[in-house]
Amino acid sequence: MRSHVEELAGIRESVLAGPGEKATAAQKAKGKLTVRERIGLLLDEGSFQEVEPLRRHRATGFGLEAKKPYTDGVVTGWGTVEGRTVFVYAHDFRIFGGALGEAHAAKIHKIMDMAIAAGAPLVSLNDGAGARIQEGVTALAGYGGIFRRNTAASGVIPQISVMLGPCAGGAAYSPALTDFVFMVRETSQMFITGPDVVKAVTGEEITQNGLGGADVHAETSGVCHFAYDDEESCLEEVRYLLSLLPRNNRENPPAVPCDDPAERRCETLTDLVPVDGNRPYDMARVIEEIVDDGEYLEVHQRWARNIICALARLDGQVVGIVANQPQSLAGVLDIEASEKAARFVQLCDAFSIPIVTLLDVPGFLPGVGQEHGGIIRHGAKLLYAYCDATVPRISLILRKAYGGAYIVMDSQSIGADLTYAWPTNEIAVMGAEGAANVIFRRQIAEADDPEAKRAELVKEYKAELMHPYYAAERGLVDDVIDPADTRRVLIGALAMLRTKHAERPARKHGNPPQ
Repeated sequence: MRSHVEELAGIRESVLAGPGEKATAAQKAKGKLTVRERIGLLLDEGSFQEVEPLRRHRATGFGLEAKKPYTDGVVTGWGTVEGRTVFVYAHDFRIFGGALGEAHAAKIHKIMDMAIAAGAPLVSLNDGAGARIQEGVTALAGYGGIFRRNTAASGVIPQISVMLGPCAGGAAYSPALTDFVFMVRETSQMFITGPDVVKAVTGEEITQNGLGGADVHAETSGVCHFAYDDEESCLEEVRYLLSLLPRNNRENPPAVPCDDPAERRCETLTDLVPVDGNRPYDMARVIEEIVDDGEYLEVHQRWARNIICALARLDGQVVGIVANQPQSLAGVLDIEASEKAARFVQLCDAFSIPIVTLLDVPGFLPGVGQEHGGIIRHGAKLLYAYCDATVPRISLILRKAYGGAYIVMDSQSIGADLTYAWPTNEIAVMGAEGAANVIFRRQIAEADDPEAKRAELVKEYKAELMHPYYAAERGLVDDVIDPADTRRVLIGALAMLRTKHAERPARKHGNPPQ
């Protein structure tokens, strides 16, 4: 027995060592960590339990039978993050370039099934070159099994993809099916077809980073939710995100003790938001004033900046915040903002995270490009997401709330549980100037002084239909509050709604706009 144990120890030592110093040096030369260093940064120290470390492929041909390394290029297992179980699989680029073959895929399938069965988050550390060409269609079938499990796990357990190297073809589709995508600048890329194929087909010349780097996907495509300069800070933020999410859809997000008083008045808010609806301000500062200790995690920070989606805590309880950003495009809703917010609302609803919506929206962005791009269809995604959400929903109107954008941004008419407003709110079909031009067109045109008449009628319209208490008088706003009381009011309302239960109609699933 001792000799067998010694043999096992030797095998395990070779598994942990990996394919050799040369391959490790090549990995380091690219500025990348090894697979086990990454897992060590993600999980609590000493918590990782590996699954199938001795797995080897059984393929033959093209020299594969002579090269059968342990792990087959992917390390799988589970551990803890701040004491809570998390499952992980991580590609080892040093082995077959992290390419996926039959055995490699089988390991991933198994750990995904275990994560779903255990009801615990799944994190993938992606650094793979796509399908293993030598194994042909078998490798492609492996990707199919991953995609099917990604879909089965969607809305059941949190799924986080961390891109730590070049991921092309099928390797890019699994992350697109998960809840969050993290990327590292310079070292990670995602694309369906690489620069060489692009050049051959279209004649366009572009680098890997220019085609599918972190900044491209964080700012232009919206594929990436978070982008960082190095792997260490990236994995630290993954840990922070996990601390804000429940383990599965049957649990509530983890609450933490809070030293920031629930009754704290936010006096700064009184002067932060200008009364003049045409003057911009930073909605991020409003959020900082309201949430615990001013801390929040913004999702898709650099994409569709005219809307903010963030996870934060109020009195130690996790909330999702959706807010218009007047500093970008005056906070209007456009195609990208609608998609961004809709997906975030769906995520919050799937994982029992209450939603707080902060409104200052002048409407949908007008223009031929928006209409031809399908703003109706994309705006309907946000409308559908809110209407379908059964978690506690509170909306707060800070200033403008005009037209269809007001309705779409979780108005009381589409099911918000509570709606509050500041004394600066203006809820209307459109701005007073535009409304006066439509309603009083003839009177203005016939007046001796059209500009003076227009100003008079605009003032009249505002006094009649746009004063701060018009909606409250009709029950469309539950209360008009002092901005300094915002934190206290929201915390009290969320505490009341914590036991909310909403019945859904019997159906297989809805058919949301695409």
